[in-house]
Amino acid sequence: MIVRNLKDVEQTPHFVNYGNGTSHRLLTSADGMGFTVCHTVVKAGTESHLQYVNHLESCYCIAGAGEIETAAGQIYPIEVGTLYALNEHDRHYMRANSGADMVLVSVFSPAFSGTEIHNLSSESASGY
Repeated sequence: MIVRNLKDVEQTPHFVNYGNGTSHRLLTSADGMGFTVCHTVVKAGTESHLQYVNHLESCYCIAGAGEIETAAGQIYPIEVGTLYALNEHDRHYMRANSGADMVLVSVFSPAFSGTEIHNLSSESASGY
């Protein structure tokens, strides 16, 4: 059985500051489960251009609010209780509303190592 909490992960390389927020990688490839689970905090008022070409991602909002914009320009509001799934390796913009951080439970398949970090300074989408 695997049992972890956020404070434990913060003392490891699996706590990552990706520039526009933080990610606690609670399960990684080393755990042998086949998927990664993260507690993701998106800083209020930020925008991240992302695309995971090697992973499928699903996120469930547990605090705050924001939006996801697809490459085609479709905007989906995200609020507490909303799940979104990037089932086609979708390129997207993730935005947190100003005023409060947005907190997501993120699941990735297949699992990743847990130390990956975004390059948000590039004009192209960041991902791993």
